[in-house]
Amino acid sequence: MSKHALVLMSGGLDSTTVAAHALREGWEVRGLCIGYGQRHAREIDSAKAVAAALGVPLHVADAAFYGGLAAHSALTSEAHAVPSGRAPEAMAETIPVTYVPLRNTFFVTAAAAALESWMLARIEEEGIEPASLHAAVFVGANAIDYSGYPDCRPEFYEALERVLRLGSKLGSAYGVGIGIEAPIIRMSKAEIVAHGVALGAPLHLTWSCYAGGAVPCGTCDSCLLRAAGFAEAGVADPALAR
Repeated sequence: MSKHALVLMSGGLDSTTVAAHALREGWEVRGLCIGYGQRHAREIDSAKAVAAALGVPLHVADAAFYGGLAAHSALTSEAHAVPSGRAPEAMAETIPVTYVPLRNTFFVTAAAAALESWMLARIEEEGIEPASLHAAVFVGANAIDYSGYPDCRPEFYEALERVLRLGSKLGSAYGVGIGIEAPIIRMSKAEIVAHGVALGAPLHLTWSCYAGGAVPCGTCDSCLLRAAGFAEAGVADPALAR
């Protein structure tokens, strides 16, 4: 069976580790990075650098309109301030203002559309037997060091996987479900760091900060969770040495 993966790549620690994981597991990997109208494009630059380092072809999709639709977020609108200096328990108390409405639903659906097109071409133009294909969208979602996002939970992806099977030609006509692989979803941030290091993932190229400056802010939720993960893993963050 041939395994075809489309990895959602944000340029961050989690998605970079997931891309390296998919490669190690023998998937034929392509990457997708979506510009969704976020306030800065720093993460897109990192995604490009990571993909080049991994030798993964990357498509950068311009979906800037989405930021206008999903404007009730500190990541898409300057009307909302990015929280800073929060303790981990405070991060999990409520869904934070950095939540982008239904972003992961949009991302996975877009990735699945690209992946389905890729698989339909294999079947209908190249004559590949559908039963020989295994297709999956890989996501860097994590539900353990959880910062309040409802679309980072296993049950969300389990439900979405069923939707993709029911709503796609690939699933309904050829019986090939579009899987959703979330290999780090039950790992702590320290375990993700250790896994990325063990895989030789280019963590030095990653960007996790919600701000778009020349260096990470060090105080947003994402920076704090990342710093705690590296500290707990006993590994110096290579991105800070650049």
